[in-house]
Amino acid sequence: MPDDEPSPSTPRPSTQDLATEVLSTLRDQWHLQPSEIVALPDQLHSRGWEVTAGPGRYICRLAEPGARQPVEAGLIAAEHLRVRDIEAGEPVRTLAGGLTAQTRAGSLALLRRVPGRRLNGGDPIDQQWWGDRLGVVHKALQHFHHPGLRPWQPLDPAAAHLSAEPWLRGAVADAVGAATRLTVTDRLTYGVLHGDPSPASFVVDPGTGRAGLLDCGASGVGPLVYDVAAAVGYAGGADRATDLIDGYVAAGPVRRDELEAALPVLMRLRMAVFADRAARRGDERRLHCAREALESNLG
Repeated sequence: MPDDEPSPSTPRPSTQDLATEVLSTLRDQWHLQPSEIVALPDQLHSRGWEVTAGPGRYICRLAEPGARQPVEAGLIAAEHLRVRDIEAGEPVRTLAGGLTAQTRAGSLALLRRVPGRRLNGGDPIDQQWWGDRLGVVHKALQHFHHPGLRPWQPLDPAAAHLSAEPWLRGAVADAVGAATRLTVTDRLTYGVLHGDPSPASFVVDPGTGRAGLLDCGASGVGPLVYDVAAAVGYAGGADRATDLIDGYVAAGPVRRDELEAALPVLMRLRMAVFADRAARRGDERRLHCAREALESNLG
């Protein structure tokens, strides 16, 4: 475990404590005086807020401890997308010129907010936008390189925190084993992953018809279908994500046959990642939800 990674027994800061920390950091590191800060829906690896300061609107995202380098890689990836006329949040550097500011709770990044409303993951038209933008981003980042990009590393079934529940270690080991066999036996398309492509990370501007994404996540390199699996999970499963999948296949670099073959295995891995994070944080409610999802997937 990295030195700055919290131990499994460390409680997560309260929402109020985090908001106070974020406000203080925005003032100290960016000289930003927010008039409004509104929490975004939680994502697996980070927490986010929409911030209004004077005439400016921003997104700030707090990534888990130990993720500074991949977060900064994601910010540079956003600049890469913007150069290619793909709407993405523009990173705002700190007064000292840094891409992120370090806080007690993790790495804080600030981006100018892309115009538009956040997508509704249950709406068929929004799912088309969602899949299309994820595919476009995957294609545009195919030749993007940055030293902060993490290699794809499936979970460690031997991790100590997986002793939290009797079923947990075996479920994680099974999911990791299936994903490893898939990557060894199948030729998968690799590229830069967003990591947390929830509908709340994507927007569409009704006035212009342009869609984009608020941020590029804590980036890594891995099978692109893993990002699709994460998005499908946010949509409620493959049966509820047909428009999302269609939008992705039409715009992205992964063929439908590869996606259909790899999706069930990588969705199961994503559920195991969800369970791992819940156990690490001591979140019994989310751990119960992860168990239900894994058992349903197996059934």
